[in-house]
Amino acid sequence: MSPHEILQVRTALHLTQGQLAQLVGVHPLTVSKWERGTSGPSPYQAGLLQAFSQAARRDEAVGRIVRDILVGAGIGLALYAILDAAFSEERTKRRRR
Repeated sequence: MSPHEILQVRTALHLTQGQLAQLVGVHPLTVSKWERGTSGPSPYQAGLLQAFSQAARRDEAVGRIVRDILVGAGIGLALYAILDAAFSEERTKRRRR
């Protein structure tokens, strides 16, 4: 994932670098380095970021929901909400088959 794509995902979800860092399990400075292109995410983190990008495209409100969950309930529920938004359509397609 390019630095620009990472920044786009974060801004589409209306998250701070710290909030995105919480979701992918890194320090906020790491997200800053990704966005500046001085380092990049691991394959696992890049996969999460791709899923977050899908979620942002499918549901504009997911960023607000995730921010509210991060503040109130914590990281686990926030990850569930964003990944559910990213993959809900795929599950529906599989059930129809």
